[in-house]
Amino acid sequence: MTDFKTLRLLDKMRFIFIKMGIDYTIMRHILQIKLTMDERKVPTLFNQTAKKKEETKYSYIKSLWIYTFMGLMLIPFIGFGTQFLFQMSIAYSMILFVIMTSMISDFSSVLLDLRDRNILGTKPISSKTLNAAKLVHIIIYLSYLTIAFTAIPLIVGFFRHGILFFVITAVQLVFINIFIVVLTAILYIAILRFFDGEKLKDMINYVQIGLSLAMMVGYQFVARSFELVNLSVAVELDWWSIFLIPMWFAAPYELILNDNTDFLMIMLSLLSVIVPLLSLWLYIKLIPVFESNLQKLLATSKSKKVKANPIKAFFLRLLCPTHEERTFYRFASLMMKKERDFKLKVYPSLGFAIVIPFIFMFNTMRNETVDFATSNSYLTIYFSMLIIPTAVLMLQFSSKYKGAWIFKALPLTSFSAYKKGTLKAFLVQLYMPLYIVLGAIFCIIYGVRVLPDLLAVFIVGCIYSIICYLGARLTIPFSEPSTQTNESQGWKTLGLLLPLIPFVIIHFIIAKINANWIFIYLILLVIVNIALWKMLFREKAS
Repeated sequence: MTDFKTLRLLDKMRFIFIKMGIDYTIMRHILQIKLTMDERKVPTLFNQTAKKKEETKYSYIKSLWIYTFMGLMLIPFIGFGTQFLFQMSIAYSMILFVIMTSMISDFSSVLLDLRDRNILGTKPISSKTLNAAKLVHIIIYLSYLTIAFTAIPLIVGFFRHGILFFVITAVQLVFINIFIVVLTAILYIAILRFFDGEKLKDMINYVQIGLSLAMMVGYQFVARSFELVNLSVAVELDWWSIFLIPMWFAAPYELILNDNTDFLMIMLSLLSVIVPLLSLWLYIKLIPVFESNLQKLLATSKSKKVKANPIKAFFLRLLCPTHEERTFYRFASLMMKKERDFKLKVYPSLGFAIVIPFIFMFNTMRNETVDFATSNSYLTIYFSMLIIPTAVLMLQFSSKYKGAWIFKALPLTSFSAYKKGTLKAFLVQLYMPLYIVLGAIFCIIYGVRVLPDLLAVFIVGCIYSIICYLGARLTIPFSEPSTQTNESQGWKTLGLLLPLIPFVIIHFIIAKINANWIFIYLILLVIVNIALWKMLFREKAS
């Protein structure tokens, strides 16, 4: 087994663990096994597609470059200006967000691990040693992440502000990591105290989705942040400032480097040290409660009876004429709602599809003056269709794929109804809510004049779904293992974006030449859409 350098470094602090009553030898063996098992763990940001086995070794360490890149956004706030309370409050807000979301998304499996209790709990090993191994395991990886995220800005700060700034930051990063680990654990204790394990799993899944989305949007902020080089903001403290956590960690810079000895500044500085230490003490006290509540993760949630909604039933009959198609529509809707792998891979694209039209719109506004009454920049709504190829490709995968044998056992002469119901479920459950939100915002910005254009975009979305379905060459929906997603899926997604380009060009030409032509175009799109759906699903699927 590998003797990790991290463990050799930990050996130098052996005496601290021994004084705390921890069996260091056993703890070291546990950590060595855990680190060996973690060599093949794929982090959330790179879990959108599965990697080959030989490529996943040390995948977490190899993935840290993305955090290093994201850390560049801290440079303007750390390297320029001496308004430390303002600048470092923003910097620590970013640090708190990135580290805590990563903690929840990638390290919850460690904090919520029940294997220690089931396997090691039967051995003569003290709970103090087990909990110390779990905490050190998390801190090791958070240290990697923190160093990757803050290393370059910290070097810039060292040359810009000196060794004292460097030391303060290093100490504050230690305290902030302790605070984040304990805060996350206490948050889990609160959730498990009042809710079942499914709620906690859902929360972790949504944080994973949010982290992926935040990283996508963060690329835009990296470039924008370097425009903030002339920072001259004066911050006045009020009593409520003590509730702003980033200010706790920013206050020592103002206190030590700018000699600001205001009473609130001293209080904030003390909070940055006292609160992490108190939270660590509280966590140690709450460990028995936490461990007992973890058993809820093993419990399955009781299914709730859903009352039939006559309005929804009426529209469902219009949307899906046959009973068979309605059944598959409901099944696909439930799968998209409950399938965590599907949500983790598709929902970031859903969020990105909401954000990217406005990113392009704001970029246009920065470069030129935009008259929304006559502008054609509403066509950026076509970027909302980025979700379609990703989602359509993922409709064939499921973590419960082994249950697909039931479809072969059913007396089905064709899977056309299944595929048609699944595709309609995606359009209604995922794409239509996205389109309605964006459409409402665009109508507010550009006026009701763009309503025919937005209707045309929606019909194009329905046609484009069919094109992606044909291009993806889908098998039976939800019948393939999620592990079969690979890099070729990413290339296929990019390839499926090409058929969208002609629709955008045609729409742009119509908007430029004569806006009234959009009505003729809309009628043609409706005819093509109806014809495609009937032609495609008329044939018997194998």
